Amino acid sequence: MAHRDFRSFLSAVEASGDLVTIDDEVDWDQELAGIGRLSCERNGPAFLFSNIKDYGSQFRIAANPIATWRRVAVALGLPADTPLRKLYEVYAEREDKTIPPILVNDAPCKDVIVPGDKVDLFDLPVPMVHEGDGGRYLGTWDLVVSKDAKTDWVNWGTYRFMVHNERLLTGFPRPTSHLGKMLLEGYVPQGRPMPIAIVIGADLPSHIAASATFKIAGNEAELAGGLGQRPVELVKCETSDLYVPASAEIVIEAEVYPDRVNQEGPYGEYPGYRSGEMGNAICARVTAITHRRNPILTLDTTGFMDSSATTTSISGAIAIKRRLEKHRIPVVDVYVPPEGGVHLAVVSVRGGGAAVTQKIVEVLTARRALMSKIIVVDEDVDVFNMAAVIHAFATKCHPDKGTHITRYAGRANTLTPAYSPQERIARSGATAAFDCTWPPQWPLESTPVRATLDSMYSPDVQQRVMQRWKKMGL
Repeated sequence: MAHRDFRSFLSAVEASGDLVTIDDEVDWDQELAGIGRLSCERNGPAFLFSNIKDYGSQFRIAANPIATWRRVAVALGLPADTPLRKLYEVYAEREDKTIPPILVNDAPCKDVIVPGDKVDLFDLPVPMVHEGDGGRYLGTWDLVVSKDAKTDWVNWGTYRFMVHNERLLTGFPRPTSHLGKMLLEGYVPQGRPMPIAIVIGADLPSHIAASATFKIAGNEAELAGGLGQRPVELVKCETSDLYVPASAEIVIEAEVYPDRVNQEGPYGEYPGYRSGEMGNAICARVTAITHRRNPILTLDTTGFMDSSATTTSISGAIAIKRRLEKHRIPVVDVYVPPEGGVHLAVVSVRGGGAAVTQKIVEVLTARRALMSKIIVVDEDVDVFNMAAVIHAFATKCHPDKGTHITRYAGRANTLTPAYSPQERIARSGATAAFDCTWPPQWPLESTPVRATLDSMYSPDVQQRVMQRWKKMGL
């Protein structure tokens, strides 16, 4: 069972040796985030900053809650050394066993209530995350609650938000995102402001559910309950009918204008590069802030190998596998390596070939094309072993016949660094699938045999080798 709130998660991470608390004064302007960024790049610990320049000990900032697999395991209530494949299996099992939330009247996130006319966003220790960012980003590791204008569908998602002034935020939900679709298809045509709640420092299953690749009209609160193996407690907002996790550290209630934009960006994003230039983005007016006493603001120092990379790796891979199964593709495993910035997927299949590879790329680019590269391997290649994947790619992918490219417009990932400014505006792009499987028409006797212990040695020899290996203490 997962930890009930963010503070108990931090205690568990500290017990596992993966949390460093810094009591010395650290500057909110890049220095604090820079420490977190280096930790991501070195697969290092999470950090809790308790003395922030200009803010003292009034607030704390926790950086990179689950930027490593060890911390993802702790977030799910598992031992920190849980193997990666096991993590995937547990997530998939719990995703199928959702648990509805329960409503409560009192909540820790209501310890302090700041009404709209008293709000000053600069009272919060919002960090300047990267040099060159368009401003100070409040929403990096957040959970944004929104509700469809026409139905009962409530969405939880992770979206970036930048402080524009004391009461205004600007944000970047992509038009193809669930929040973007709700706004553009529901509230904008009606000229109605869209209520949202930006939740910071909720229980980890709730954050993981919000950043998950989940179905349209899916209930992320129920998913969070399944992931944490207990119902999530929700409490009503002060200025809207939205409900938020009761244990959250900070909740920022706001309304998105249907007819107004403000400048936002650029920002160092999850693919590992700064995203474009400053441009028009949604504009949200803060209507209230509620928080716990001595609240903890959460920060994901976005870029190469951040917290979103691990969460998207698991949920995205499982979603891909289920989609391929739905289309009767003989998929065995799927892995989305965090090092790929959510732009690369590895798919293993039973019986590959050009036709299977082509169908895979067509299925995975039909609605939203987030992945620009897909590696397809035979089932004897462990997708979680990137050394084996690279070997298959280098030796089995035909440099001409093995590459399958699908081009599209209107649904490309605008954060793909390789796309030109014109392609990003048009949301046009392409996905390349690399067929690293043996052609099914090749006779068995002429198909190369891999020169590894498990492929080129008899079971008897393998057993004797492993026994001696173990006896030698290796």
